[in-house]
Amino acid sequence: MADELLPGPDADAGVSDAAVSDAAVSDAAVSGAAVSGAAVAARAAKAALRARLLAARTRQDAAERAYAARALGAALGALPELAEARTVAAYVPVGSEPGPADLAAVLAGSGRRVLLPVLLADNDLDWAVYDGPASLLAAARGLREPGGRRLGPDAVADADLVVVPGLAVDRHGMRLGRGGGSYDRALARLAPGAFTAVLLYDGELLEAVPAEPHDRPVRAALLPERTVRFGPEYVRPASD
Repeated sequence: MADELLPGPDADAGVSDAAVSDAAVSDAAVSGAAVSGAAVAARAAKAALRARLLAARTRQDAAERAYAARALGAALGALPELAEARTVAAYVPVGSEPGPADLAAVLAGSGRRVLLPVLLADNDLDWAVYDGPASLLAAARGLREPGGRRLGPDAVADADLVVVPGLAVDRHGMRLGRGGGSYDRALARLAPGAFTAVLLYDGELLEAVPAEPHDRPVRAALLPERTVRFGPEYVRPASD
């Protein structure tokens, strides 16, 4: 499966995406500032798009999801960035989220260190090391989280490769999540050379998604039928 290169982000820019409320707003986006009309419009557009994408996911049958999980696992295994990574940050798919159920195990091959998220009360993410399937514990909101020692939100900065969930990505690498800002905050902490990728279903690569200044792009999207890489031409939206 050949990679496809599209124009994309200008910067190197996983708890599960299903954990975050559609109505939540990133603290970083609104702290100490009035919400502008443009921001209100962007959030309304995001909410409408999220509803459409989630409805499409609910219409998928088990066979479609199983096929996508196998294909995405193979696509991850083929990433040269995975072969080169010593530490990988990822997530545990739940519900209709794309990716193999044993995503962490797929990434942990060849002795790689895998960090998995723990959702904090403010929707930020703490991290702990994956230590096999038995280390995953049931958590709030239907999540599965690592039970090991928490390393702090800044631990994600050690990751060479970061695999995040999402609902869609556009042709510039801008990712649409659930609206809580968890992954935007995590992506903002990464080292400049970290490689970021989102796992999606076919049909979730869009021409454009609504974006705000705090939103963070990714460098690649893995879909069941192709891997898409984004180039450096993306210009972030300006603050009002």
